[in-house]
Amino acid sequence: MFYKDWKQFYEKIVDDFDLNFKKDKDSAILLDNILTNKKIVSIKRLENLIKNKEIIVFGAGHSLEKSILKHKKFLENKVKICADGATSALLKNNIIPDIIVTDLDGKMSDILYSNNKGAIVIIHAHGDNIEKIKNYVKTFEEDILGTTQIDPTSFKKLYNFGGFTDGDRTVFLADHFNAKKIFLAGFDFDGIIGEYSFAENKDKKMKIKKLKWCKFLIELLKKDNDIKTL
Repeated sequence: MFYKDWKQFYEKIVDDFDLNFKKDKDSAILLDNILTNKKIVSIKRLENLIKNKEIIVFGAGHSLEKSILKHKKFLENKVKICADGATSALLKNNIIPDIIVTDLDGKMSDILYSNNKGAIVIIHAHGDNIEKIKNYVKTFEEDILGTTQIDPTSFKKLYNFGGFTDGDRTVFLADHFNAKKIFLAGFDFDGIIGEYSFAENKDKKMKIKKLKWCKFLIELLKKDNDIKTL
């Protein structure tokens, strides 16, 4: 999905959450500037990794670890894209993800470790993670990419593949680069927040509201894609 298609959803999300567009823009400017001196992953590399492949995307729901254990053999030869905190569950089970989609509120030591082991880290800028961008992006040496939820065309190093939460952005990423088939693991929309969401210090009502948007956006993609839940 490109911004011209994503814009209508972003505007609805801004209204629903009363988001501050200026902060979204400030965050994007900051990330774009920091990435100027970083080794950025090429779009071609992402395309080669995802296009026409079977992709497993991992959310941080409460069923995540059970799903990993149940399907561990099935996961072996698939491209693995995980949302933020789900990285920790994969590492616990000796799996290095191929791609991590993060707004930097997961367990950063696990995300950095995975990056050092070859995982591509796609870092998202939004109005509430400016301080985390300042603190953490400088610690990544390579194999990173930046995304924004606003129009990316005025930035040199940022993209917008669609999506709002870390979870649904994993699916939008796979869709954008034309995955052959997408399997969902650890995506739960029953109001129970999983341990890998690291939600101890977060507004749980806000988290549940975001999960509703995550579900809506994934259902939107299901209309035109082969997406199944493990």
